[in-house]
Amino acid sequence: MSEIRDIGVDVAKPTGEWDGDQNCPFYGSLRLRGQIIEGRVRSTGMSGSIVVEREITRYMKKYERYEKRTRSYSAHLPSCIDGVEEGDSVRIMECRPLSKTVKFCVIEKGVNQ
Repeated sequence: MSEIRDIGVDVAKPTGEWDGDQNCPFYGSLRLRGQIIEGRVRSTGMSGSIVVEREITRYMKKYERYEKRTRSYSAHLPSCIDGVEEGDSVRIMECRPLSKTVKFCVIEKGVNQ
């Protein structure tokens, strides 16, 4: 197993085994940049990727009420982060486009929301 890289963000070190995936920010060569988003895992159906949903409430001044908005992100799930299931809270970070829809990578599991 190769040495773990510093990704530039204060996150917990992954505990799983690395399977040689080069799109891993901790052991491979994937560089992370841009925004960090916290959300809940909505789907784990894709191989090597998950769908993360973020829910935002904002105040509508005209109607004096709050509205709830959701946004879904497809994110790459590195093999060194194991045990991610639907409903878990995760933190994802922006990276280069890995496919048509995947532009984020999971960096931490189990963050508090």
